[in-house]
Amino acid sequence: MNAVPVLTFFGNKRGVGKTSLVYHLAWMLTRIGHRVLACDLDPQANLTTAFLDEGKLENLWSATKPVRSAGRTIFQCVQPLMEASDIVTPTLVEITPPLALIPGDLALSGFEDTLATAWTRTLDTDPDRALRILTAFSHVMQAGAQAMQASVILADIGPNLGAINRSALIATDHVIVPLGTDLLSLQSLRNLGPTLRRWRQDWQLHYRKQMDDIPFALPQGRMWPVGYVTQRPGVRLGSPIRVYDEWVNRMPEEYSRNLLAQDNHAYPATPGEDPHCLATVKPYRGLMSLAQEHRKPIFDLTPADGAIGSHAAASRDAYHDFEDLARRICQQTDLIPHPPRLNQAPDDSLWPGLD
Repeated sequence: MNAVPVLTFFGNKRGVGKTSLVYHLAWMLTRIGHRVLACDLDPQANLTTAFLDEGKLENLWSATKPVRSAGRTIFQCVQPLMEASDIVTPTLVEITPPLALIPGDLALSGFEDTLATAWTRTLDTDPDRALRILTAFSHVMQAGAQAMQASVILADIGPNLGAINRSALIATDHVIVPLGTDLLSLQSLRNLGPTLRRWRQDWQLHYRKQMDDIPFALPQGRMWPVGYVTQRPGVRLGSPIRVYDEWVNRMPEEYSRNLLAQDNHAYPATPGEDPHCLATVKPYRGLMSLAQEHRKPIFDLTPADGAIGSHAAASRDAYHDFEDLARRICQQTDLIPHPPRLNQAPDDSLWPGLD
């Protein structure tokens, strides 16, 4: 069975709206015909808290051992690998019929050392075991996607270059880079590009050497950069923040140089002219708190939720902005929505949701 494509949102800087981007695109992709599995691979679990209220979160994270064995969070799925056992099939949380979540878990940070050790052991005496650990995220996500017949997997990962993210990217086909508009965002591109290339090259070396001898499927680890998403600046006294242009107009060159290794000296002058810039997203700050309160995307807010006047107009604008972005991502990644197969119903055993 063909693997479901994985889109991972990754940047080496906090505070650039990454999790909000994943959350809203997950909802929007369902609107244009996709069945979406969202997976929270960030130990901070911010994507999970965006989807689920505190009661459900407490139920997830305080589960007793027999319930934990059901794989109700990503950590519960991979934890047996820390005890010389095997991964657990994920129990998906249905958000809507075409949208499901593999919840994150603050305990996932405890898996970091296991992954780091496995990476150094891959070509040693127990490659089967090491590769099973390194590809655990891939197997968990693909099992969940097959169960719900997803057409795409969206993965949210933390802003660092550690072992958890390396294994998440091994499972990744396409990488989307959310960026801020400051020096730190430029520097994050300089860190991210060489690291991605090194991880891709290292994995392809392991993949080619081991693929004929391993009794389970290995992800290809393409981790190909699709493009970047920038943020529009805040507004002070009716004018954009003064330093916005100074940094944002350097993004096309830095992205091409560092993520694509293109040194052609003919870079676009602005992100608006750059084919690698997928969108420039408005901050929508006035709507974010309402959206978080009502556990819905900003483009679904209604007057009953408090979206009135200018907020109502901004909510409508957000729908078009995210629809355009979702369609562009689909075009760039050749994502094609598909209905559930008529001869195979989704596996209901993996859809108990949360009590």
